Amino acid sequence: MSSATVSSKASTKTSAAQSSQVPEKNVYGRRLAGDIASYVLLTILGIIWIVPIVWVFMESFNKNPQPYQTSFFPKQFSLDNYVKLFTDTSSLDFPRMYMNTLIIAIFTCVISVFFVLAVAYCMSRLRFRMRRTFMNVVLILGMFPAIMAVVAIYFILKAVGLTSSNTTIIALILVYSAGSGAGFYVMKGYMDTIPFSLDEAARLDGCNNWQVFTKIIIPIARPMIVYQAIVSFLGPWLDFVLAKAIATTADGYTVSLGLWSMLQKEYIHTYYARFAAGAVLVSIPIAILFMVMQRFYQESMSGATKG
Repeated sequence: MSSATVSSKASTKTSAAQSSQVPEKNVYGRRLAGDIASYVLLTILGIIWIVPIVWVFMESFNKNPQPYQTSFFPKQFSLDNYVKLFTDTSSLDFPRMYMNTLIIAIFTCVISVFFVLAVAYCMSRLRFRMRRTFMNVVLILGMFPAIMAVVAIYFILKAVGLTSSNTTIIALILVYSAGSGAGFYVMKGYMDTIPFSLDEAARLDGCNNWQVFTKIIIPIARPMIVYQAIVSFLGPWLDFVLAKAIATTADGYTVSLGLWSMLQKEYIHTYYARFAAGAVLVSIPIAILFMVMQRFYQESMSGATKG
């Protein structure tokens, strides 16, 4: 083989290696630019998300209760807003509103979780006539927003005498939990993944449907129970429309109605900073619920992984 041939092959290999390095550098540069752009965008979105939360928290300690101020963040801080929120109940009884909402949310959470579990178990494990029709009807009804039924719900409650100030809590619990069983689709989808062989083995051991439901399905479906409990609690805790339609007097107000009242023209000059304090207090049960439920969720998932 001649020296010219050897040199030409060597130059070809060198040029091929150089050409393969150029695209690799370009790919690395594009990836780096994309990562930088992603981090910049996420940082901007994070700032936009966290600034209102920081403002509400700092405004809750503002010594000046007036809504119109020269600075975005308060200059003087005090605990008076939190103290007056629970001591000054002459105009707006925030402690009572807070307790009303807590009672409604707890009872609704317990009832709704049981309803959803029961309906999802029936739809997933049992077979009966009109089962498919029932599921289709519920699916169609779920396409309509719940706000469409507010007027009808109010007149039904009025007909049975549940719109007075003494029965507002009972009425709201009934409204929030009565239709909760219709939201069984997510829970049913999870139960469908549980093998039917577990049910058959339990029935061979002498278990009935209730024992299969309580001893087999519920322990396995614990992650979804945690999800359903959080959703069922947050619904009445944050709802405004149904509470506004049903609660006709201040004695039956929930925290959402109380915070809304604080921004009305007759209260805003006194309760503006207290509104921020109330918003912070509203977030505390939600944070506690998420922390507690997250622990149960992690325990159930770790147990399922070990099994």
